[in-house]
Amino acid sequence: MRIAVTANGPGLDAPFVPVFGRCPSFVLVDPETLACEAIPNDAVGAAGGAGIQAAQTVVAKGAEAVITGQVGPNAHRVLEAAGVPIYLFDGGTVREAVQAYLAGRLRSTAAPTAPGHAGLGLMGGPGMGRGRGPGGGQGRGFGGPPPAPPAPQSGQPAPAADVQAELRELRARLREMQARVDELENRQ
Repeated sequence: MRIAVTANGPGLDAPFVPVFGRCPSFVLVDPETLACEAIPNDAVGAAGGAGIQAAQTVVAKGAEAVITGQVGPNAHRVLEAAGVPIYLFDGGTVREAVQAYLAGRLRSTAAPTAPGHAGLGLMGGPGMGRGRGPGGGQGRGFGGPPPAPPAPQSGQPAPAADVQAELRELRARLREMQARVDELENRQ
């Protein structure tokens, strides 16, 4: 069996990234042996369809399950059609995600956990393009306002759990942004 874990780098000790379609890489892990293979997510910078492309990549690489923090409707449809279950993880490392999976602590999701087209706008405003790009100046994506939480349904976490999940997501986004700043500073 191979499990695809959304990550910010290769290996079992890579930081877990809670977004599916725009994570920097996937670490494919055999949960029995912990043998792993990292593959870059070529869809991370796609102008559109990142979730679909990412889902097609992990399916083509033989993933039989996915561990992520959130997945949009398009990626969800591709994974569901391929029979690949999606498990939700709060954060940590790839190794911790696999350990949580093996311990039965992860819940699977039968529905998308993020709105469609939640990905691009990096700084939350129209910028020099004046809103003519994929985000339409709406501030959608990393750094923009977080998407509204989905309407509560039966079996959904309580409101306090929703706030905790949002806090975990914001912390993960902050870690991603800090890693990007560090990367840019190291180039100078």
